[in-house]
Amino acid sequence: MDQEIRRKLKHITDTLWAGGVTNPVTYIEQISYLIYLKLLDEEEANRELRARLTGNNGNAKLLFPQQAERYRWSKWRFKSGTDLRDFLRDEVFPYMANSLLKDEPKVAEYFRDAVLEINDPNVLKLVVDELDTLDFLKMGQDVKGDIFEYLLTHLGQSALNGQFRTPRQIRAFMVEMVDPDLGDTICDLACGTAGFLIDSIEYILAKYSENPIEVPIYGEDWLEKRGLTLAEAKQQIPNLQTYRKGNGDRLPDWKLLEESIYGFDVSRQMMRISMMNLVLHGIRNAKLKVANVLSDMGGLTEDDLRRRYKVMFDNPPFAGTLPKDSIRADLPTNSKKSELLFLAAIMKSLVAGGKCAVVVPEGLLFGSTGAHVDLRKKLVTEFDLLAVVSLPAGVFKPYTGVKTAVLVIRNPLESAVRQVNQVWFYEVKNDGYDPDKISGGSRPETPELNDIPNLLKQWKVYRESGFMQPPGFEKGELLKPGSEEPRCWWASLETIAENDYNLAAGRYKPQVTEAVSDDDPVELIREVLEIEREIASGLEKLLLDVEAVS
Repeated sequence: MDQEIRRKLKHITDTLWAGGVTNPVTYIEQISYLIYLKLLDEEEANRELRARLTGNNGNAKLLFPQQAERYRWSKWRFKSGTDLRDFLRDEVFPYMANSLLKDEPKVAEYFRDAVLEINDPNVLKLVVDELDTLDFLKMGQDVKGDIFEYLLTHLGQSALNGQFRTPRQIRAFMVEMVDPDLGDTICDLACGTAGFLIDSIEYILAKYSENPIEVPIYGEDWLEKRGLTLAEAKQQIPNLQTYRKGNGDRLPDWKLLEESIYGFDVSRQMMRISMMNLVLHGIRNAKLKVANVLSDMGGLTEDDLRRRYKVMFDNPPFAGTLPKDSIRADLPTNSKKSELLFLAAIMKSLVAGGKCAVVVPEGLLFGSTGAHVDLRKKLVTEFDLLAVVSLPAGVFKPYTGVKTAVLVIRNPLESAVRQVNQVWFYEVKNDGYDPDKISGGSRPETPELNDIPNLLKQWKVYRESGFMQPPGFEKGELLKPGSEEPRCWWASLETIAENDYNLAAGRYKPQVTEAVSDDDPVELIREVLEIEREIASGLEKLLLDVEAVS
């Protein structure tokens, strides 16, 4: 994305902010409505041009036939003042939501219950005029995707209504550890802005690209600002975390990729944002749904309940409880806590042979209630718990300081002989951002302090052994004095069971022993006696002074 597009987007967001639309979730949603209207108009114009040139429209129905022409972006973009605002609010939005139900149900679903919240006509006109200068149809998918990713960074400055995004450095390593591929059904039960789904798509596209590129987690322009090539940056910063991007030019079936994406969220507002994020990344047919996956009354169909997924990613809400009568009866837990219910829903939804990575609050790993212990026992005895990755407390600052971990889980094939007989732990102390400072609503970058590249290196070794030979030390090992503090270790399933299935990484961490002192014990005793005599002498002097005053 070039600087001119970035400038225009900044102008749009600044204008909305000044115009009273100050909730980032709201103004991203409002911009997404307008972007969608412009995209649809551009596609309609492209269909019309193709029909004129070929004499054939490919049996494609027009979105805006005859009398509906007036609802096209190109027809109303010249309006201004209250005429523009009222026409969009009272005619265009209702047309998109109601008249397209039959021919374009996805578009109609997107605009269902949509409300125009840019009430100032002059602000609306400025936003429309700025968006009108962008030709989305001529942009590559990467540029359109970058546009929406830029808008979503504004959520990093707000946690209103509990909405904030999983940081890219965390999403990137979770996706790489699970390693999704074309044909895998990919699902996020609490998808928010679709960050995990987008990262999974980009990961697959890079796999199927002739010439994928490597990008720092801080973004492509991070190198430009420093005047460095990637090779130079890696030489200066060995711990620089990167991820891969590609255009998917070797992808054999784009439709298969599109139709493999599933997402659920309780918020229609967030669902609209995630839909637009996917559309601008080239995914038009993802199966997204507004639903509460924990509830019997949450909007899930029988098909939803029966469906199983090959790959799952989640960073679900940690807080809150559900009324017992509302909770899905098929979940393998009797808890009412949302964090346990989400983990149970993932375990229920993972197909045999499938893998997932999920962020959990650390309290879930060692909680002593019966529900905590029972669910952990199921996780360890019925699934392959491939890794517990302990995250720094500052990962989700400034919104929360809750200590978290990532669980990487595999549902064994029913016919497979169990081979994973241990749990592997990795402690991430630094994630590429300052754990304590907050600047401009986010944590400052510390690219030289990042344990994630080493985590992925050790994970690769572990995976290539068939998860038979975990890197690091076994629980209970005592390391020699002066040894480097261990980053990874493992504990047998028997040891885990003996500890009430406690999965807190620190419980099994090998200890570095202290060096035995070379001092002569006789001399140490003499020194202690000398100190004792000095104390006694001082107390005697203090007593004489007190008696003299008395």
